[in-house]
Amino acid sequence: MAEYVFGVDIGGTTVKLGLFDVSGNVLDKWEIPTRTENGGMKILPDIAQSIQDKMSEKNIAAENVAGVGVGAPGPVDGDGIIHKAVNLGWDEMNLKKELTALLDGMRVEGGNDANVAALGEMWKGGGQGYKNLVAVTLGTGVGGGIIINGKIMTGATGSGGEIGHIHVEDDETEACGCGNYGCLEEYASATGITRLANRILQASEMDSVLRQGEVSSKTVFDAVKAGDQLAIEAARQFGDYLGKGLAVIAGVINPEIFVIGGGVSKAGEVLFDYIRPAFDKTVFHGCKNTKFALATLGNDAGIYGAARMVLA
Repeated sequence: MAEYVFGVDIGGTTVKLGLFDVSGNVLDKWEIPTRTENGGMKILPDIAQSIQDKMSEKNIAAENVAGVGVGAPGPVDGDGIIHKAVNLGWDEMNLKKELTALLDGMRVEGGNDANVAALGEMWKGGGQGYKNLVAVTLGTGVGGGIIINGKIMTGATGSGGEIGHIHVEDDETEACGCGNYGCLEEYASATGITRLANRILQASEMDSVLRQGEVSSKTVFDAVKAGDQLAIEAARQFGDYLGKGLAVIAGVINPEIFVIGGGVSKAGEVLFDYIRPAFDKTVFHGCKNTKFALATLGNDAGIYGAARMVLA
């Protein structure tokens, strides 16, 4: 009988790995470098070797492992095929098939890292108790993961949940990293909040603590908490874009809850003071009771979600 499951979260710099029991308790977690040279050809063999080493260390037999779940930074479809992971140097590859072969036939499940992290938050994080949720990651960009009836929504090619690239502004002149203009990511990410604040600083002579040092999403929300009016205006614009964007998502997905994570979420529940008004004003009436919560798993959400894929 299977007693254990491994969760793997592949990042551009490190690969996070976790050993869990089948109840979802983490028994061990560790990291290895992500070797992206030569088209990332070493990444999966390194993961397989690390898992096998851990099994030897813990005296775990293969028949006692339910499988290995993997989150990767790219579109991964329902068959476990990743459709290009630029940060890893991968083109299209059958992640499940390749890693299963390296692990001597062990079961492998694969998914997009943001979607997998959403599953982790549903299972053991801020979304516990809900089966229909959208996880929103506010970091350098804006990531998303959509869970419907407890299952990841991948879409046709694994690109479901790319909420950061919802179009929210027609008059933007700076390009988003994706090449389009006016994406949600340009206003609701950490870099987006900084951009909004800097634009207000340049267009206004209003006194602000933000004029005294480096502007970042953290300094903006620290200033908001201190009552700085310029920072509050930046937060209002941020909340207006994000609240309206989430209202659009709610009208399509009808989640029970939005779980907000990523570096920006460290500001705390003050974020909801700015997101919720725009959301409530624009959301379809049938979705007005959608809840908001902060993510709780931090950087471990990926390994939890990866493990959950195997057990679901």
